Amino acid sequence: MITHHPAPELLLDFATGAQPEALALMVATHVTMCPECAAHVAQLQAVGGLLLEQSDAAAVDDDLLQSVLARLDEPPIPTPVSATRPDAETLAIVPRPLRRYLHRDLHPDLGQSLADLPWRSVGWMFKEFRLPLARRSMMASLMRFRPGRAIPQHTHHGNEYTLVLAGGYQDAGQAFGRGDFAAKDSSETHQPMVDEDGECLCLVVLDAPLKLTGTIGRLINPLLRI
Repeated sequence: MITHHPAPELLLDFATGAQPEALALMVATHVTMCPECAAHVAQLQAVGGLLLEQSDAAAVDDDLLQSVLARLDEPPIPTPVSATRPDAETLAIVPRPLRRYLHRDLHPDLGQSLADLPWRSVGWMFKEFRLPLARRSMMASLMRFRPGRAIPQHTHHGNEYTLVLAGGYQDAGQAFGRGDFAAKDSSETHQPMVDEDGECLCLVVLDAPLKLTGTIGRLINPLLRI
């Protein structure tokens, strides 16, 4: 059961299309997994549509109208079709909005399945796959954490958003499992602990690097690329 959800303002920004690609991807993935938030977003979009219907129509320049009509006559851009399909594990774990970022069409090193991705080991802490985003204003990664491992204590230079795709972890006395969403900022220091019963796979979005704390953390920070 999903117990941790995006804040209402994040759902509103998503419903109105006001989020950058990485954060919109994360919220879309959570909404696909969470009927409660999906219903909330549908309500927000319905209200927005009603307000749009009731707003006064703006005059449209004739040249703009002709340009739009000409575009309608253009043939549609074909969607790339991959020769392979994700395996059963990937289909079960990775929600649809996230799967397109695993396509080989986006990068020659990609595969269709989690096992085929070019994972990068970040010390003893976790393995990471950086998603190929069109815009680099934020970073989005899949991260795999080993069972029973404590993530080094850290804070953030900006915001950190985490969505659990498989497994789970404990953080500040709270349990996070599949579908749960967490948001942290520079005012918080935390140290998640991965559950003992299996690997934890998360989608993580950062708008600024994280910062390890403590003596060892300060030594490691210059070596991190997250």
